[in-house]
Amino acid sequence: MTNYIKSNLHTHSTFCDGKNTPEENVISAIQKGIKVLGFTSHSMYPFWTETYMQPEAFSAYCSEIHRLQKKYEGQLTIRLSFEADFIPGVTLPRHENYRDFSPDYLIGSIHFIFQRDGIFAVDHKPEILKNGSKKYYGNDIKALIGDYFSLQKEMLEKGDFELLGHPDLIRKFNEKFPFFSEEESWYKEYLKDMAAFIKKSGKATEINTGAISRLWLTKPYPSEYFLSLLHEKGVPLAITADAHSSENLDFAFDKSINMAKKIGYTEVIYDIDKAGFKFCKI
Repeated sequence: MTNYIKSNLHTHSTFCDGKNTPEENVISAIQKGIKVLGFTSHSMYPFWTETYMQPEAFSAYCSEIHRLQKKYEGQLTIRLSFEADFIPGVTLPRHENYRDFSPDYLIGSIHFIFQRDGIFAVDHKPEILKNGSKKYYGNDIKALIGDYFSLQKEMLEKGDFELLGHPDLIRKFNEKFPFFSEEESWYKEYLKDMAAFIKKSGKATEINTGAISRLWLTKPYPSEYFLSLLHEKGVPLAITADAHSSENLDFAFDKSINMAKKIGYTEVIYDIDKAGFKFCKI
């Protein structure tokens, strides 16, 4: 097996809510010694929100990534992808839904809870999560988090994608604005159930440092406990930055590598194309 190859398979640009253009990200990646860069614009295709690509932007996005692939060939492997949301009855991360764009891979993510006659983001602002909990759940945190993981399981079951994004995004605000205790037995049971379900789905997941670079957490997604469960089940892992700026393309990768090795991982995914996963040592 090949030695460690630095890559980032989760990158946002000005085509969605990122700070930098795709080419600015490419230049930064080369300077940082990154060998594989995956662009993963937020998508609810064919629907959209303010920070997600509108349908008419998809062709321009794909054309730009293809242009960069040709321009920087030999310097950097560039992959075309989408971080595709799941909202029941609205949008689902499946390759057939994105066949017009022929992505190399898809990330499937849950950013919104769409249950109990309402929809709200779990990661946008603490007050949105708090208000959604009160309005739709009567502050029943266990029920809310149960719905979050139920949506994730439904996406894993129905979706056709390669990489599960930030599998415990629900804990994003816990260090600064404690929403629930991650030591509660019911929460740990949810994680055990999710680890088994992810394994059954055959999909990989990620160590994601996005909440560290945005100063919400000091440790990546998933938590160390959740990661240990994923390792026990043999779930493949990629190290990603969920970068929204070119300076953060490899943010806290050393922390992620150390945590993965501590848990027992000896290899990670460094590239995904239509042939599948490519692994390297850590």
